[in-house]
Amino acid sequence: MFKALADPVRLRLLSLVASHEGGEACVCDISPTFDLSQPTISHHLKVLRSAGLLDCERRGTWVYYWIVPAAAQRLSTVLDVATPGSTAGLVTS
Repeated sequence: MFKALADPVRLRLLSLVASHEGGEACVCDISPTFDLSQPTISHHLKVLRSAGLLDCERRGTWVYYWIVPAAAQRLSTVLDVATPGSTAGLVTS
C-alpha cells in the first residue's frame, strides 16, 4: 500500500476520490485536476486498485472509483500516532 502511495499523483488521486461527493468519483471528474493524460491517470488508478486501496465499477462508458473501507481502516491503524503515555499504534508482545 505504501509503495502505491509513494507517488504524489496517486496520493492526490486517493485523496480526491475520498473527498468526492458520495465517496466515489468518475475518471471524468478526476482528470481535469491533473496536467496528465487520461491514460496516465488510468494507470495510476490501476496501481491503487492493485494495491487494494480502490475498487471500481464501469457504468456505461465511465468507470467510478471508491476507497475500499478495509484498506482505509488499515492505513488509519498503521498511521495512528501514539500520544504521550499511550500505546496506540504500537505493537507489543
